[in-house]
Amino acid sequence: MPDLDRVVKEIAEEMRQRPDRGEVASYIPELARVDSDAFGLVVIDAEGRVAAGGDSETPFSIQSISKAFTLTLALGMVGDRLWRRVGREPSGSPFNSIVQLERERGIPRNPFINAGAIAVTDVILSGHQPREALGEILRFMRFLADDSSIVIDEAVAASEQRTGFRNAALAHYMKSFGVIENPVDFTLGVYFHHCAISMSCRQLAMAGRFLAYSGRNPATGHSVVPPERARRINAVMLTCGHYDGSGEFAYRVGLPGKSGVGGGILAIAPGKASIAVWSPGLDASGNSHLGRIALEALTRRLGWSIFGT
Repeated sequence: MPDLDRVVKEIAEEMRQRPDRGEVASYIPELARVDSDAFGLVVIDAEGRVAAGGDSETPFSIQSISKAFTLTLALGMVGDRLWRRVGREPSGSPFNSIVQLERERGIPRNPFINAGAIAVTDVILSGHQPREALGEILRFMRFLADDSSIVIDEAVAASEQRTGFRNAALAHYMKSFGVIENPVDFTLGVYFHHCAISMSCRQLAMAGRFLAYSGRNPATGHSVVPPERARRINAVMLTCGHYDGSGEFAYRVGLPGKSGVGGGILAIAPGKASIAVWSPGLDASGNSHLGRIALEALTRRLGWSIFGT
């Protein structure tokens, strides 16, 4: 196999030189200020070796990548009962679409579109105050990454709350069908704040390790989730993790992944590595433009696609 460190650094340099960088997410004012030239890539293998390139230590807003972790938490709380409140099918619609909700009586298509993630957040909130639920999510991220310095970017959270009218509409609409059980403002507050968690590529790749190794943290041997649950979370990431660009990502990269409009992508090579990439410029589907290109180059050079070498 090619030297992992060399491959990662080569790809980071190739991405640094590319002129096509996509467009930053301007509809969240704080994200519109991010430097579109930034690029980071980190791969962590089973032995804990870290291969890093570019701006791998720069924190960024993980946005919807947090939904992979809130899904994990909610499944830990209520198990498969979660699937009564949210589906597991690709949406084929933009991440903030309200159209399907009306047709499907308030049940979001999957846990990674905004409506689905708001419903998942509502499950985590049940029986807690918003501050407690948010604390639980943040503690979980710090535990997985083994890093107590991970924080919520309050400026990004406030920016989302000021401009999140579409998300408020989705939440109120689901409330009318009984899918949202808590006060809408409480659920939205927790949702906006967990999307505003700030992490570097290294921290994010560390946090995703359990999904690459059958639900275990390979460094400690500690079981985070049962192997079957890790498999199923990866399956939903593969089919739904990139909104209506999920098929294209599976076709080109061939790994389970979850993107965020902050420009990050967490990708999982089962049994091989946890990967995080960050480039703030987005494509038309709201996924990192260079992030996807970099991951395609990585899986091609290393033969890591789950569909064959």
